[in-house]
Amino acid sequence: MKNLKILKEQLSKIQLNSEDEAISFAAFDVERNRLFLASSSNFIYSLLLPSPHQNAGAWNSISDNLIDLEPGDFITSMDYLMEKEAVIIGTSYGLLLLYTADDNTTEIVGRVEGGVKCVSPSPDGDLLGVITGFRQILMMTPDWDVLYEMALDDLPEDIDVHEHTYSSNYSSESSVSWRGDGKYFATLSRVNNSHLSHKKLKIWERDSGALHSVSESKPFMGSTLDWMPSGAKIAAVYDRKEDRKCPSIVFFERNGLERSSFCLNVEVDATVEFVKWNCNSDLLAAVVRGEKYDSLRIWFLSNNHWYLKQEIRYMKDDRVRFMWDPIKPQELISWTVGGHITTYNFVWITAVMNNSVALVIDDSKILITPLSLSLIPPPMYLFCLNFPSAIQSMTFCSKSSMNHLAASLSDGRLCVVELPAIDCWEELEGKEFDVEAASFDSGYKSFIHLAWLDSHKLLGVSHSQISNSAIKDSSKDELSIYCLHEIELVCSEDRISSSVTCSGWHAKVLNRLSLEGTVIGIVPDQGNGCSAYVQFDGGKVFEYALKVADARGLHQKRDDMSFSSSCPWIDLVQIGGCLPQKALLFGLDDSGRLLAGERTLCNNCSSFSFYSNSADHTVTHLILATKQDLLFIIDISDILKGELEVKYGNFLAVFKHKKGEDERNYIQIWERGAKIVGVLHGDESAIILQTVRGNLECIYPRKLVLASIINALIQGRYKDALLMVRRHRIDFNVIIDHCGWQNFVQSAAEFVKQVSNLSYITEFVCSIKNENIMETLYKNYRSLPHDNEAKAVEHGDLESSHGNSKIHSVLLAIRKALEEHVAESPARELCILTTLARSDPPALEKALERIKIIREKELSGSDDLRRELYPSAEEALKHLLWLSDSEAVFETALGLYDLNLAAIVALNSQKDPKEFLPYLQELENMPIVLMQYNIDLRLQRFETALQHIVSAGGAYFEDCMILMKKNPHLFPLGLQLVTDSVKKNQVLEAWGDHLSSRKCFEDAATTYLCCSCLDKALKAYRECGNWGGVLTVAGLIKLGKEEVLQLAHELCEELQALGKPGDAAKIALDYCADVNAGTSFLVSAREWEEALRTAFLHRRDDLVEEVRTASLECASSLVGEYEEGLEKVGKYLTRYLAVRQRRLLLAAKLQSDERSINEVDDDTASETSSNFSGMSAYTLGCLLSTV
Repeated sequence: MKNLKILKEQLSKIQLNSEDEAISFAAFDVERNRLFLASSSNFIYSLLLPSPHQNAGAWNSISDNLIDLEPGDFITSMDYLMEKEAVIIGTSYGLLLLYTADDNTTEIVGRVEGGVKCVSPSPDGDLLGVITGFRQILMMTPDWDVLYEMALDDLPEDIDVHEHTYSSNYSSESSVSWRGDGKYFATLSRVNNSHLSHKKLKIWERDSGALHSVSESKPFMGSTLDWMPSGAKIAAVYDRKEDRKCPSIVFFERNGLERSSFCLNVEVDATVEFVKWNCNSDLLAAVVRGEKYDSLRIWFLSNNHWYLKQEIRYMKDDRVRFMWDPIKPQELISWTVGGHITTYNFVWITAVMNNSVALVIDDSKILITPLSLSLIPPPMYLFCLNFPSAIQSMTFCSKSSMNHLAASLSDGRLCVVELPAIDCWEELEGKEFDVEAASFDSGYKSFIHLAWLDSHKLLGVSHSQISNSAIKDSSKDELSIYCLHEIELVCSEDRISSSVTCSGWHAKVLNRLSLEGTVIGIVPDQGNGCSAYVQFDGGKVFEYALKVADARGLHQKRDDMSFSSSCPWIDLVQIGGCLPQKALLFGLDDSGRLLAGERTLCNNCSSFSFYSNSADHTVTHLILATKQDLLFIIDISDILKGELEVKYGNFLAVFKHKKGEDERNYIQIWERGAKIVGVLHGDESAIILQTVRGNLECIYPRKLVLASIINALIQGRYKDALLMVRRHRIDFNVIIDHCGWQNFVQSAAEFVKQVSNLSYITEFVCSIKNENIMETLYKNYRSLPHDNEAKAVEHGDLESSHGNSKIHSVLLAIRKALEEHVAESPARELCILTTLARSDPPALEKALERIKIIREKELSGSDDLRRELYPSAEEALKHLLWLSDSEAVFETALGLYDLNLAAIVALNSQKDPKEFLPYLQELENMPIVLMQYNIDLRLQRFETALQHIVSAGGAYFEDCMILMKKNPHLFPLGLQLVTDSVKKNQVLEAWGDHLSSRKCFEDAATTYLCCSCLDKALKAYRECGNWGGVLTVAGLIKLGKEEVLQLAHELCEELQALGKPGDAAKIALDYCADVNAGTSFLVSAREWEEALRTAFLHRRDDLVEEVRTASLECASSLVGEYEEGLEKVGKYLTRYLAVRQRRLLLAAKLQSDERSINEVDDDTASETSSNFSGMSAYTLGCLLSTV
């Protein structure tokens, strides 16, 4: 979906030497950008074509040279030989001349019999094909030797090609067309004994001259023939006058078989000449000579349909001819017999407008497709507009729900159409509307650039075309001048809002300005509405403003609006927010540089577009495709802040792996060469790509989709956001997490009211996760829009208590909203059950209680009308089982002590009756308390089980004890529930035994004391080493003196073994009255002062000496340990200094070798330095562990 637009024209006029002289042939020098023209008077004119940045008409000097030929001889063909740097010329007398323009010399290099009809060098320049007047093909080498010769036509055996009779009957124009690689060439040959127009297409092999293939005899028109440079097809023309049909262009394959064709929309008597492919093989041009005028037409193939993209008209006397530039695919050179030369620079522009309307030009039709309504693949369309003649340029404007289109036609007329709002276009499907030309007060004028200022003012740029004299009323004072016209449009017909207005338009020129320089584009300022920006060749941009223009009518608003080079593709976008800069001018030049004023955004861009999701249509994202087939979605804010290089680098396929994660910020375009043709704005958030073969592909980038969803959420459009989430399979948690779940809880009621679809709400509830999806799944889209309130929200701990957790809080809010704002219905009840089942943890008990209430109403048999507002108990139960684990639901039903409900749950969960019926029957036969006790045991609800078994009576006290012994945490509760003192003592003793088994002897001893189990208390105190408690309990037991003394000796030994000699000393002195043992224990504990005090107390000098000797030995030992430590520290310090010196030497060596330590990663550097320093394995391990 693209249109071919004339970017600029460059004109020149050759002053011929005589009035009856006419230009006949042309040749092109690619290396010097030089054009050679041969005239009927045998003059060779040479001129240099203007450079890309020269102004219109700035052609270089023209030189001419007369080729000295015999009287009556004239030039019949010409071409340029790059290897010889000269022009090869063929004459009617058979001369082959080599003309060198540098020194104006002419050399005869050969002569052929019958004259020269055609010369055609091979693409590589190694061979020269010559067709003689006798219809012979000569293949010559660069040394002018004939490699081989063969007949062009199939002739009878009795005909001599050298006879005058043959040459006069069969002589006609001939041509040779080479395939791009030069291995084959094609010709058209006459068919013997057939109609004169019937010919055959012959394919010849280059090396041997052998005939490779022949087509069937067809009515070819003239000798028009051209082989596509890529080699796929050969273009020729059928003459169908006998069938009273217009000519058609037909395509052949190398094997001579016809491949396809298309008819020309011209009169029957029209002829087609000079069919030529451009160097890229995507454009086909031809000269069509009609009864009133000649025209240069250009076609383009897309989706197997040939579109006529351009028509340029000439007068018949001009006898226009043309050639494509051999290396520039969109540059065409035309000339007339009178010496008027025009260079056309074409550019492809997208046919999709800013409001996603596709306007595809095809001859005199504009095929209209609103892509926002339906993605109709070309060449199909919704409806079309028929114009009086072919369309050269057009512009489209959409404002206030009305759409205006203006088109400049090839005959110079201007047409205007007003279209209704896009919402009404479905009624126009399949219709065709005939458009009438607008009446123009200043006559016909062909505009190469058009732009709407507003719905009634048009800005157009015209260029006086010397060769375009077919346009009526063209003035002669406009030669080589670009003119800017401000045109006012008025419609005299009554307009109907839902219909197409295509007649009754009047155009009046309000202002006309002559411009200095070549204009290559106009872009209107839609935000201003009364100005436009005009770009000149070279990139300079000026503003045209109504009533404020200076004498030239243009002024430079800001220096940063101009580009550093010519940008054929430009667009002005409006920027929202509180920025002082409300508009940005973007441009893309031929080399792939995307510019925003003077700044270069991307150096490898192939196409770009803009996306907006705001209500005021301000642009939010730039969409660009690179030459490497990568698609980038860029926030406009990143451009304004200058963060492109940080986020997108050089727009190349670079994978950034961080902790194993792929942080790709682009989309790989799956088909090579696909271009962006448009976008769908707003909630559609789609990008439309067109492949090389013409197919349309619509993609929905995740970044744009998320931006649209969050934009809808910020605007409070919850239903639209939910629909987009479902359509694009986005995680539903985006709706909750985009600004924090705490904010969503406050808006849950509005969410439920807007969505009002309980199925959608149920699906939403089932998808809630207890995580922030914006920080996990969509963390690479952190530049998504957030409202101001969202920035102040702290997400909090999602794993906190149930009252503050995300899932619990959100589902609670939704459940309340359902109960308050949604009418009672079965669907509402099921949705509420869903919120209970999906809660964290699942509130299955509440859900079953609701089902139990429904079941009780059903069993009551009442004719309550409210029963219709609830689902059946079976349906509700099945819904709950579908959402939850069936075993968990069964156990929850048991926990309600409703055996009937549990049986229903078991049956609906497809349990085997053999598994649950005996168990339920057994429970049913038990007393209620025992049934509850057994259910609690099954569900491991031990606290309630203990309560129930205690309430069952003293007969079940053993079961109570067994339960507490198996679950020791129940002992405190058991002490509260058991009131009998004897049984309470049993509970305490059992608790003490449990504590002893857990080696909690201190607590066990205390527990034993509470129940008067003194022996066990004594044992427990002894196990934990509490000698005070042991002796205290011994006193309670009333042990004898000897028994206490023996117990004290045993305790001393045990404490000494446990490393508590101080305690042992106290027992020995207090209970055993053993001074020697006590002092010895104090010395072992290094309690020197207490040992001396005890010795002096009992006046034992021997013990004093013993204490002194032991203290000296201890001091000597400590001093030795200190000296050994000092020696070790000295060795470690010496080792450290040596290692540090080696590291410094290694760093100096690396610097001298010009190696950057920054290039080595931390782990590698650590390991390398350790290896070089010769450090031990222990040191290396320590260093690595600290990295």
